[in-house]
Parts: sequence; structure tokens; C-alpha cells
Amino acid sequence: MTSTPSTAGSARKHGSKRAAPARPRPPKATPPAHPAHLTPAERAAKGEAARKAVPLGAHAGFDTGPDRADPVAILEGQADSRVAELVPIRYGRMLVSAFTFYRGAAAVMAADLARTPASGLHAQLCGDAHLSNFGLFASPERRLMFDVNDFDETFPGPWEWDVKRLAASLEIAARENDFTAKQRAKIQRAAVRGYQRAMADFAGMRRIDVWYARADVDDIAELLAGQLKKTARKKLDKTIAKAQARDSLRAFGKLTEVVGDRRRIVADPPLLVPIADLLSEKERAVFQAMILDLLRRYQATLPSDRGVLLEGYQFVDMARKVVGVGSVGTRCWIALLTGRDSDDPLFLQVKEAQPSVLAEFLPHGPTHGNEGERVVRGQRLMQAASDIFLGWESVEGVDGRHRDFYVRQLADWKGSADIGQMVPGGLARYGELCGWTLARAHARSGDSIAIAAYLGDDKEFSHAIAEFSSLYADQNERDFAALEQAERDGRIGVERGL
Repeated sequence: MTSTPSTAGSARKHGSKRAAPARPRPPKATPPAHPAHLTPAERAAKGEAARKAVPLGAHAGFDTGPDRADPVAILEGQADSRVAELVPIRYGRMLVSAFTFYRGAAAVMAADLARTPASGLHAQLCGDAHLSNFGLFASPERRLMFDVNDFDETFPGPWEWDVKRLAASLEIAARENDFTAKQRAKIQRAAVRGYQRAMADFAGMRRIDVWYARADVDDIAELLAGQLKKTARKKLDKTIAKAQARDSLRAFGKLTEVVGDRRRIVADPPLLVPIADLLSEKERAVFQAMILDLLRRYQATLPSDRGVLLEGYQFVDMARKVVGVGSVGTRCWIALLTGRDSDDPLFLQVKEAQPSVLAEFLPHGPTHGNEGERVVRGQRLMQAASDIFLGWESVEGVDGRHRDFYVRQLADWKGSADIGQMVPGGLARYGELCGWTLARAHARSGDSIAIAAYLGDDKEFSHAIAEFSSLYADQNERDFAALEQAERDGRIGVERGL
């Protein structure tokens, strides 16, 4: 890493319930592409002008207004395009806690963020930058990296939206850990100050050095050392070891079995259902041919050397798999391929890509002929290193509907921190790491000099976002209660424990 985040200062001497300030009119948004070829002084002046137009304190408030959309209706709208039998599982996972609800409610927050002030400075966004969407994965050089790892909602837009999504997730997680209000505010400010300091560092770097910047597992261990309970420190070591053990060989042993003389994916309905259990023999032949064609065409979206690598594998079996929280109900398949022999497996995940939840609120953003392409291009732009098999394609389904997909490895050194085991200091340092990572991702596409000039070097922005986070966590709890009520009223079907 190019900089080491440090914990922010003491809590501010006022509550989080102050009235929301009047929303300033934001300046006209800059194009989402890289900054025009201005001098550093001109770019800094752009950020300073944005700060005058939209003061940092304006980000503190959150006011739903009388015309706020029903959060349950937003989720129901998403369900219309999903596999109906899986939607109750999505609701069941969201109803575990206020935090799992937040994880699945990116569309709800997107509508809320569209009503908040913005500086007018844009970058490529994750679109769903909550703290559980940061984690470990392998770089092509087989180093264990820490980065943003979910890009289903990626889209260019106001950089503040990602920061607010991250900070609010930290507030909600800290509440579930029973941290005090003072501890929670300190965690928010640490994460935001981590973003702020990192952006200032990136603003002073050569452009190519920003692209070389990355955080590997050694940085993570150093940042969190001494900040966790003794048992949690051991758990961190186990998380790292477990991540390094997660690969196609492990998935091969866990997810497959020999049936007759052939290797097959093991059924675990409804979370993992082989194609043989979903379709008739005739339908299966048609669908399998369709997926094989998708995989052949997807190869063209890979760099040529990766395409040569993929050509050495042959298809064996596939299954429908339920993944995540917010993604449940979208179509997701895993395909088992083998290379030199049956002991050389490769699992690919073929995941449906629907329009980003941000797109309707950013109508002047770019258009893509394929939503999978949007996901892949956004991921490649934001991540320091991406999966070597990351690509996209589309397919005409058996129901006649056109659907877009992106493809990546199912398991490749992936891991995540156990937030519930962290003490306040540990979560603050983890938040700093996420803040640094998010700033690096934004600096690759946005104007780091203008954003750094907008933020300045004081604590005003971090205090403002801490206030916003507390207010939004309150709203999230009300929305969570609304989904619970929808279950009691029989408005939605819920399947728990899956």
C-alpha cells in the first residue's frame, strides 16, 4: 500500500439527530471519464469550486421527504425479473438482521442517495460498497490481495455515494456488535479519514503509480495486528489460510461426486441444483448447448492468452447455484470443466447481470450493449488485479428472453473478515483499510486532485458522514421492520435458514 490509514480524532460534541440542512444545488456533473488534460492547479481549483457550491457539512443530513418510495415495493420490483422460486430465499437472508437487510437493499439506498447533495465530481463506483463487499482474493501473480470484490452494481457516478454506502454499513455493523454511539462515530470517522488521506496521497502521485498501488495480505495483517481480541487474531490467521486453500481443487472435492463413470456436481437443493434435476432430458440438451455456445463466445472477451488457456478445458457438468444476499434470484450457474485429466478441474461461475441499481438515477451515464460487459469493465477499472477468466456474454433463454451474464472463477483464494469478532479498534482499522481501498479504486477513474481538493485536510467531511451514517442506520432499521411487517401481512413469501 502507498499509505497507512490512522484512526480519526475524538467524537464531535453534538448528536446525530440535527435537522437536515437545505440541499445545495450541485454543480453540473463532470463526465465520468478520466479528467480533462488540465494542470494540477486547474484540477485543484475545480475541487475547491465544488466545495464552495456544495459545502462538506451538507453531507451530514438525511431527509427522506414525503415522497420516498416504499422500500418493500422497490424489492418487489426487483423480484419481477428473478427466478420466482428463489425470491423467498432472498427475503429470508435479508431478514436475518438489519445488516443483512442492508446488504440486500442496494436499490433502496440508491434511490435515497439520489436525493442527497453531491459535489459533481464523478468516478467509477462499486455501487454496493458495504464492508462485506471488501475481501481477499488471488491476483494473477498468485498473491493474496485485499480489494473491493463485488461489482454487480458498478456504474460511474458521484464518488460520495460509495463512501456513504461504506460508512453506513460500518455504523449498522457496529450497532449489531453493541458498540456505543461514541465508538460507532469514531469508526465512521476512521474509515472516511482513511479515504480522505488516501485520496490526498493519490492526488500527489504519478498517474501510473496510482494504477500500481495495491494492498496485499501482509498489509492487512499489519493494520489489524494488536487491534483484535486474541481469539479474533487467531481467526484472522485462519481466514487468510482458508482463503489460500479455496480454489477449484477444494470446490471439486466439496461440490462433486462420481456417478457411474462420470464426475457430477452434487445436488444440495434449493441452493445447488444440477441441470439434470432442473430440466427434462430434451430441455437439458437444448440448454446445455446454449451454455456451451455462451462459453465459446465469452472466450472472445478474454485477452488472447487467457483464451488459449481456456481452450484447454472441456465441459463436464453444470448446476444452478444460489449466491449472496442481494443477488439471490438472479440466474447463476456454475460450470465444471477439466483440463489435462479429471484431477485438473476448473469451476466457472456464470452469473446474470441486470442493470445497475444506480442507472435510473444517473441517466446521462454510459450505455452498454451487455450488462455483463458493464460489470467486467467496471471491475477491471476499479480493482488492482482481476480474475484471469473474467469476461461476459449474453444468451437467448429457453423462455425467449435475452439475458446478459458475466463469467469468472467460482473459487480462487477468496476470503472475508469476521466483522462480528472485531473490537471497536479493530473495526475502525478495518474501516480505514476499506476507505483506503475505495479511494484507490476511485482514483483510477476519477479526478483524484479535484476530489482531494474538495475534501481538504480537516475533519469536517468525516464528521458529516458520521452523522449521515447514524441517520441512515435509523432509516435502515425502519425499512428492515417494514420488510418484517410485509412477511407478517403475507405480502411476501419468506424461506429462512438457507
